[in-house]
Amino acid sequence: MSDAVPWRAVEGGVKLSLRLTPKAGRDGIDGIGELSDGRSVLLVRVRAVPKKGAANKALLEKMLAKALKAPERDVSVEAGHTARIKTVLLTGDKAELCHALEALTQPGAG
Repeated sequence: MSDAVPWRAVEGGVKLSLRLTPKAGRDGIDGIGELSDGRSVLLVRVRAVPKKGAANKALLEKMLAKALKAPERDVSVEAGHTARIKTVLLTGDKAELCHALEALTQPGAG
């Protein structure tokens, strides 16, 4: 796996690439993985089903906002609403968000 992280600072916050697994046995953040094309992604699983946006809502509200201690309004799916691979925009202080993501992806943190 490459040493690249699946997030990058952008104007107004951080963009995060992730792979969402719905209908999982548990909710959880499983660290950083690599796609077949070499891109790094945050691996996230939720128990919610991918119906009527339930999995995306669980991802944003229950997983990311809570784990990053960010308001739900500051976490939004920017691309991939109906796909497993998503781009999420985290609005806020870039340095704080990057630090929180680094801490979240340390072994045993998720």
